[in-house]
Amino acid sequence: QVQLVESGGGLVQPGGSLRLSCAASGSTLDKYAIGWFRQAPGKKREGVSCISASDGSTYYADSVKGRFTISRDNAKNMVYLQMDSLEPEDTADYYCAADPYLGPCSVVGISLYDYWGQGTQVTVSS
Repeated sequence: QVQLVESGGGLVQPGGSLRLSCAASGSTLDKYAIGWFRQAPGKKREGVSCISASDGSTYYADSVKGRFTISRDNAKNMVYLQMDSLEPEDTADYYCAADPYLGPCSVVGISLYDYWGQGTQVTVSS
């Protein structure tokens, strides 16, 4: 079982950047695909990006492609989400989650992810 803790959220102006971190304990992250999800007030939770366990391949939702970058440091048991060119529409609570699957990752099936962090809030506003 793995425990996840997100950090790095905050208030940023449009066009700014934030780096979210997902720290794992209880297990090594190299056994899991890691996804980042977000949920804005009144909206469903949606997948943003994920990174596979085996080969580090990545996926990005169209809404963040070219602006967000996911990476992992297995030695530190950390996954990061670099968010650049932030827009007000990116405002949401962001969650990292772990899927014990060694194949290509996906954020389409939220229920595939067994372990979730508590979330970190991101607000993009001037």
